[in-house]
Amino acid sequence: MPRLCPFRNSSTRHGGYGPASHCPTTWFCLYGPSLCLCTPWGASLEPCLLGPWLSCWEGLSMNVQPMYLGESAPKELRGAVAMTPAIFTALGILIGQVVGLRELLGDPGAWPLLLASCLVPGLLQLASLPLLPESPRYLLIDRGDTEACLAALQRLRGTADVVGELEELEEERVACQDQRTRRPWELFQDRGLRRQVMSLVVLGSAVELCGNDSVYAYASSVFQAAGIPEEKVQYAVLGTGSCELLAACLSCVLIERSGRRVLLIGGYCLMTCWGSIFTVALCLQSSFSWMPYLAMSCIFAFILSFGIGPAGVTGILATELFDQKSRPAAYMVGGALVWTLLFLVGLGFPFIKEGLSHFLYMPFLAFCVCGAIYTGFFLPETKGKTFLEISEELHRLNFPRQSQGPKRMGPEVILSTEL
Repeated sequence: MPRLCPFRNSSTRHGGYGPASHCPTTWFCLYGPSLCLCTPWGASLEPCLLGPWLSCWEGLSMNVQPMYLGESAPKELRGAVAMTPAIFTALGILIGQVVGLRELLGDPGAWPLLLASCLVPGLLQLASLPLLPESPRYLLIDRGDTEACLAALQRLRGTADVVGELEELEEERVACQDQRTRRPWELFQDRGLRRQVMSLVVLGSAVELCGNDSVYAYASSVFQAAGIPEEKVQYAVLGTGSCELLAACLSCVLIERSGRRVLLIGGYCLMTCWGSIFTVALCLQSSFSWMPYLAMSCIFAFILSFGIGPAGVTGILATELFDQKSRPAAYMVGGALVWTLLFLVGLGFPFIKEGLSHFLYMPFLAFCVCGAIYTGFFLPETKGKTFLEISEELHRLNFPRQSQGPKRMGPEVILSTEL
């Protein structure tokens, strides 16, 4: 399985991907749904909810997957490949909305089966893990196993001609050979990682504080205000998940053509625009009969804008901005930040809604503006660049005085001087 960053000294990290039965994430995700499935119909939900809390290991897999995909993909397709978790996340949201319909598994009597439905992807993961080779970068840079790295590259690319890519990995290994794997708190102490850590914190905060999750929470009431009957609102909510899935697929197609910066800036700017119109529509919905329909349209447009930019691009920043020795720690910091902010937003949104009424999205729009401004002025473009090229560019940004100094003389100049 792909390396698990918190278990730096475990057999999982140092023994390759190992058998699928050694994957704690998979087994914990299987245990909870199985317990739900065994709960008698009509019984209390407490036993049902006792098992799925172990699915918090899902947070670990959401960090490992983009890291593994980003490290294993060629630089020309790195963004598109690393975006696939965002596509399947949106697909999972849509499938959850579908199976949660009252006609399917939304009835309280079917809740154990609904909660156990994630048993299916857990089984699929368990069956597919033995088919995945280890990350070539991990094999060469962290373990120094050139033969295993070559075999993994040939298996991933489907060709024996991987000499050029192996040379790039060797250059990256040489650049990292005097470094050790960093711990999460050490990222904040290293001056050479200031731009990377700042980008991770600012854009990671912006993607959770931009208001997308709150839009999902507020969608039902907006749909009801637009005149949709209460029993039909659940079908209208399916449109929100469909919009995010469509936008994620579109972003995967565009990311290697337009670049990361364009998608982030465009996404945050569009979210600011639609969020502002949505606020106006909420304020005037009692004055004009068509305002609720405008508010409903803004919800779909807001989710589309989020999915085409921040939703997927933010998740791959830790892969591209940090080197091999800092990447696991960066994902730990980013993951902890995202889940903490998600918890705080869910906890505080009812109070924001009560206190600000129709202007409840104004604080979220401020973070959208901050995300667009930071991306435009401080985030370098990483499209089509190797990890070593990205590291060199970030080094120049972190130490601008060194990059402005006199250029080092090459060996030809030194030799001619001695003559």
